[in-house]
Order: sequence, then structure tokens, then C-alpha cells
Amino acid sequence: MVCFLSSCGSRKTVQKGKLMDLTSTVIIPLLFGSLGIFALFRLLQWMRMRAYLQEAVVVITGATSGLGKECAKAFHAAGSKLVLCGRDSEKLKALVQQLSTMTNHRKNVSTHKPHTVVFDLSDTKTVLNAAEEILKYLGHVDILINNAGISFRGTIVDTGLDVDKKVMETNYFGPIALTKALLPSMIKRRQGHIVAISSVQGKISIPFRSAYAASKHATQAFFDCLRAEVEQYDIDVTVVSPGYIQTNLSLNAVTADGSRYGVMDKNTAEGQTAAEVAQVVLNAVGRKKKEVLVAGLTPSLAVYLRNLFPRLFFTLMAARAKKERKAKDS
Repeated sequence: MVCFLSSCGSRKTVQKGKLMDLTSTVIIPLLFGSLGIFALFRLLQWMRMRAYLQEAVVVITGATSGLGKECAKAFHAAGSKLVLCGRDSEKLKALVQQLSTMTNHRKNVSTHKPHTVVFDLSDTKTVLNAAEEILKYLGHVDILINNAGISFRGTIVDTGLDVDKKVMETNYFGPIALTKALLPSMIKRRQGHIVAISSVQGKISIPFRSAYAASKHATQAFFDCLRAEVEQYDIDVTVVSPGYIQTNLSLNAVTADGSRYGVMDKNTAEGQTAAEVAQVVLNAVGRKKKEVLVAGLTPSLAVYLRNLFPRLFFTLMAARAKKERKAKDS
């Protein structure tokens, strides 16, 4: 009996030794090898992204503030040739000066002085003129980032149709007019990348945001169609759908009567920084992603809830509308 126990103990010791040998000779090298391959893959991705963005002609609308301004900084730092668009020439000049200051601190990337184009995205005629100016000055556009937009706060019953049209002109008709104006040159070159900064509200609708949500739903649909139609020309389309961002979007939102909202929403104030989202945009463009959702847990869950359990989603939105209306009336 003692010999049997001794034999069992010896056998276990041998098996343990073989297991340790297997771990040290196979598993650990395999693990380190896998990590090495992954690191090499990420390095190649980074190098490819850097090469894609360097020297690329990048047009950014709404570049004077918020996400547009941070995108300008990110793409400028990546070595892109920027065309900064906005309504305020003085703010555009100030941004160019700020970017030139940043250039002095960067030695590893060749940067370029941005070109500025002043126009109002809600005025289709000026949009077309701006597209002509861009192509005349630079010859082509590699990446178009449709970022400019305006938000809305108000009830549907109190909102005049002129306000709905104003939001749609800025958020939908302006970006698609600019896209259509630049698209033929991209098709001719069989090269280009079009980016739409949409919103989580392009996927779900929340109370008292009707005009904004409608414009972003239209944006999502248009650029989804565009992606399918231009794939044959090797043109990429990326739709970025952020949640709440710490910008002045709610402050500058229009209300039911067309006046400025002028209030910093709590969710907006607690949202992601514009710089963080700009880096997501940069990476999404560099990796040619088709769609990116940039939102916290609750908005992300709401998107899936809308698709998987619509009745529950509608109930929650009705409760939210009731709560917000009660808070406003109190």
C-alpha cells in the first residue's frame, strides 16, 4: 500500500513537471509571440494611418469652435493640409495663428499653413462658391469632414416650420450640397474620403429635439446611401455618431421661436471633451472605418434598446418627456 501511494506521488510529480515544461517551452513563448504579432500589427496600422493623413488635403466645416476646432488641431498635428471653413473670418484667422504656434513645438511631423474659406453652410449658393474656391486653390480634396451643425430645443407643437427648415439647411442640405459639389472630383481621381459628423440622435430620437434628430436621421440615411454608391470608385465614407460633447452646441441651439437657447445642458457639460472625440475621428478616418459610435454606456444602450425592444424604448421616452415638461413648468 505504501509503495502504491509512493508510486502515485511520483506519478503526480512527473505530471506536474511535464506541465511546467509545457508551460515554459510552449505556452509562454506562444503568448509572447502573439503579443509581438499584435504589437507589430498595431505599429503597421499606425504607420499606414500616418502615411494616409500626411499631406492629405482635409476640409473641415465648423472649424472655429468645439469639435471642428479640435479636429483641426488633430489633423494639423498629423501633417494634413487643412482647409478650415466657417462663418467668422476673424475666428478662422485666430485658429490659423494658434495652429502655427503649435507647429513650432512639433519637429517630427511636417505641417502646413492652413487655408481658410468663409461661408455660411445654410446658404447653398455660398456653399457651391466655397467648393469652387477650394478646388481652384488646392486642385483636389482628399478628406471632407462635414462637422458644422446647429442644435434645437423645443416642442413640436410650438415650433414654426421656418425653424425646422433652418436646422435642416445647416445640418443636412448644407453638408450634402458641399459633398455633391466636391464628389465629382473625387470620382474622377477615384480617391477620396467623406466624413459626416452625425449624432447618437441620428439613430434614436429624444423628446424636444425633433428638428435636430430629424436632420441627423436624414444625415445618417444620406451618407449610408452614399457609401454604397461610391464604393465602386474607391471612395470611403465614415459616419461618426457622438453622444454628449463638452461644446457650446446647447448654448447656441435654436428654440421653437428661432431664438438662442443659451443654456448649458447638464448632460452636455458632463460629456466627453471635444479633444477626445477629435482623436476618435482622426483614428476612424485613418483606419477608414465605415461607422463609429462615440457615446457613453446609457446612449449606447439606448441605440440597441430602440432596435431590440422598441416598445420599452418608446415608454421610456414618453416618461422622459413627461419628466422634462414637469421640470420646465415647475
